[in-house]
Amino acid sequence: MTQDESSRIMHLNYTALTGALEKEKVMPQHGKVVSIYLYPQRGAEPVEVNDAVAIVGKGLDGDQPRAFKRQVTLLSLEAWQQATAELGADLPPCTRRANIVLSGVDLSTTIGKSIRIGEMRLQVHGETMPCATMDAAKQGLKDALTPNMRAGVYGAVLEGGRVAVGDSVRVEE
Repeated sequence: MTQDESSRIMHLNYTALTGALEKEKVMPQHGKVVSIYLYPQRGAEPVEVNDAVAIVGKGLDGDQPRAFKRQVTLLSLEAWQQATAELGADLPPCTRRANIVLSGVDLSTTIGKSIRIGEMRLQVHGETMPCATMDAAKQGLKDALTPNMRAGVYGAVLEGGRVAVGDSVRVEE
């Protein structure tokens, strides 16, 4: 390979890489709120609501007390559907026990970022690890939720406000 050919290949690789990075910057993730669940006490049945109020330092009003970094939990509808389809199970997303179910957002890319959901701004701190409760709902569900953060993520409320079904969701840098 000549030096000119090598330089041309390096330039093409660089152009492809920078183009992909620019596309990622220009195309932020947008989605919408599909459902909202509150769990008044630990282990309680979910209460589906059309809207909720997020409170800084607390989480969703009416939800059980949660740890500081884990005030609100999020679940991707698409990830949930993929996991349950692998098991041949028809389970509602509230089985996962997340507070907010979203559509159109790949949550596996959100750790360390903030997400605007309606009026609320949430700082995503970590991955929600699936527990044995998932296998109690359907054997194998815990393992099906393990890859690619299918069980969702958790975070703390940075800016409070109203969150409603149908609200837009936007991942911020």
